[in-house]
Amino acid sequence: MLVGEDKPGIGGEPLPGQKLKPKYSVFPAGMGSDAPAWVAFDKQALQILRPLEQTTEHLTYGGFFLALLSLQETMKAELQNQVLSFDAYVEEEVPDKNQELYRIRHCKIYFYLEDDTIQVIEPRVKNSGIVQGTIVRRHRIPLPPPNEDEYYTIHHFNINTEVIFYAQRYKITDCDQFTKNFLRKMGVRLNPPASRPDDPYTKERQKILDSMNPLRPYERIDTLKQFLEHDGHVLRFFCVWDDPESMFHDPRELVLHYYLSDDTIDMKEITPANSGRDAVPLFLRRDKLPKYAPTGLYQPGTITARTVLNVFGNLVGNRGRYILDNRKTGAVHQEFYRDSDLKIGEVINVWGRKILLCDCDEFTKDYYRTKYGIEDFTPVAYKTPPPPKPEKTFPLYTGFGSEEDSLCSCKGLLPKPPQKDFKKFLEKDRSGLESNILRFLAKFVMDSPVDKDRKFIICYFLSDDTISVYEYTQRNSGILGGKFLERGRIKKPGQELFKSEPSEYFKAQDLFVGARVCFHGHNFLLVDADEYTINYMEKHANEFSVADTGFILKKLKDIAEPRSREIRQVFAATDPEHTKVIAYEPFRNLIVSITDGAFSEHEIMTIGRYYGVKEEYETDLHLLLAVAQEQLKKNSFENFGQLSAVFVYNDREKCGVLPYQMCRTICKSFKLPLADDLLEAVLTVFEDDNKQVEYKKFLDGLNWRENQIPAFQTIRLPLKNEDDWNGQPPSLPFKKIKYLPLLDDLFGKEE
Repeated sequence: MLVGEDKPGIGGEPLPGQKLKPKYSVFPAGMGSDAPAWVAFDKQALQILRPLEQTTEHLTYGGFFLALLSLQETMKAELQNQVLSFDAYVEEEVPDKNQELYRIRHCKIYFYLEDDTIQVIEPRVKNSGIVQGTIVRRHRIPLPPPNEDEYYTIHHFNINTEVIFYAQRYKITDCDQFTKNFLRKMGVRLNPPASRPDDPYTKERQKILDSMNPLRPYERIDTLKQFLEHDGHVLRFFCVWDDPESMFHDPRELVLHYYLSDDTIDMKEITPANSGRDAVPLFLRRDKLPKYAPTGLYQPGTITARTVLNVFGNLVGNRGRYILDNRKTGAVHQEFYRDSDLKIGEVINVWGRKILLCDCDEFTKDYYRTKYGIEDFTPVAYKTPPPPKPEKTFPLYTGFGSEEDSLCSCKGLLPKPPQKDFKKFLEKDRSGLESNILRFLAKFVMDSPVDKDRKFIICYFLSDDTISVYEYTQRNSGILGGKFLERGRIKKPGQELFKSEPSEYFKAQDLFVGARVCFHGHNFLLVDADEYTINYMEKHANEFSVADTGFILKKLKDIAEPRSREIRQVFAATDPEHTKVIAYEPFRNLIVSITDGAFSEHEIMTIGRYYGVKEEYETDLHLLLAVAQEQLKKNSFENFGQLSAVFVYNDREKCGVLPYQMCRTICKSFKLPLADDLLEAVLTVFEDDNKQVEYKKFLDGLNWRENQIPAFQTIRLPLKNEDDWNGQPPSLPFKKIKYLPLLDDLFGKEE
């Protein structure tokens, strides 16, 4: 019968005289299955993932991906451990060299359990002259003849045995601990480790290298560390040299640079203009600066790098010999300037020139402060103080034209018109709703019954510091109102007319509520200001001290702190019902009595505005919609149908309401011609408790075509405090003051 050579008999038992081929390497008994190694290791990832299926049941995709990455790193580490490592060597004959008969080459044999592949690597040796590294690449290696149809498995490896790879005999001497444990679990009886022979030629070469000493003992000074640490770090000193050979002995200014990377110094001269000296690049080129020797400069050849003890001529074959002195007994040590030798006030010798260090820069000060703890860096004064500049005087004002025009005609041969502050004009000119005009209400300060009740509006223009005055028209007064003073800059009273100094003009800081000003002989008392003026002064409190709450409270605290208990009792007596608020009129009277008139009306008003209780006003819906329809009508806006369709489209739930911010965004995107404050006010009117806007009512209120509101008439409000301004406070948007926070800010909270 013709049967296969590797086919067993009945029951899988080998036939007489039959030798079965070994299987792939498997795990040791009790640690794995009977499957091939590549199958067992290939399914290892799935076996690890199976316990993860329950834990990652509710994970997101990103979380599951991170779990897979962590498992991949774990599997990679485990697979790297499933490699057996053996130490071996090869004895190689060397027939073509007299120095060595054979060579010992040490190598590593790696056996990979997952696929029974083998790799041989020889560690690289410096200057070996042999191609080293991977000797046998990773693959399955067949057994030597006559079993070349079979491959090496784990059963062929043990310590102190030989393996033949492609006719090359490898002697295994030892293995690592993991390999030993693995082989023991497979039931392999490990042999004792074998000795590892040394290569005789390599050993002989090492003896020769150890016995060789250099004939010339060079000294190697490592300056790389200093260069890497201080590259680019330069100390700078300002110096002076009193040149004795110069005609006038004038000091010459120098700048000394000390380079910390290599301890070198260079110097550069500061040549002043019109000094008569040639400007040279460097006064001293960069090099180490030696300290001046006591006996003078060293002669050439005195300082050498090496000391020669004996010199022999050309005795044999034109070859000279010399002996170097390792002890350097005759060497001359030259000292160079270091950073520790440089300090302010020190005199250094630069090749015979006495240089005085006078000052240094901030980096140099920080360096000496950190390294040497020096704190005194007082500079040395080497220059005579310059003579004071003569004060420039101008002739007296002639009276023709303005003072600025007359002054410009004295500054040059070609008279030029005075320059205006164009930058201030651009910043403070009218821009949109910002008028940059401060308006005050004023009256005459005089006893005349005719002029006593005259009212004026003073306008201060911040763009060019000009002032204009208008008189308020009153019926049956016998005085024609209108423009009282032309717009222009106004001088302060009491100044001499014909003088060389420029005159002082009224500034914005001179105008505030309660101020007394004199415009061309007319005395005015500022009794009130509009809301824009007050808000502008509070916004720029750093320019207007009367509107600076912090400054006023500090000033009030300095006055009232000695009488803190008495002032608390006075405020408490003013509030008998304990409402924690008082009216503005008694509050003003209390502040006036406390300060004895040291506070102006504007300062009292600033405190009142800061601690006042603002009143809430109800918005007139009819008037608000009338103003909105008037603006829409002027801009010919009639696309209410399209606007309604956009609102309905954004109302996904069809509930008839939309959020406030969404309604505002829709109106802005539709370019509804309404001002921002007016649009926000109308939306707020139609807003419910949940911050939702009923857009249908909102659109019906704006539709001036279908729901037109009759035109409203302008209501003329009477002027504030029209009857009498004497001693009366200015009008405020509040009537009550919270005095308890004021007392807490002044004297602290009462225990």
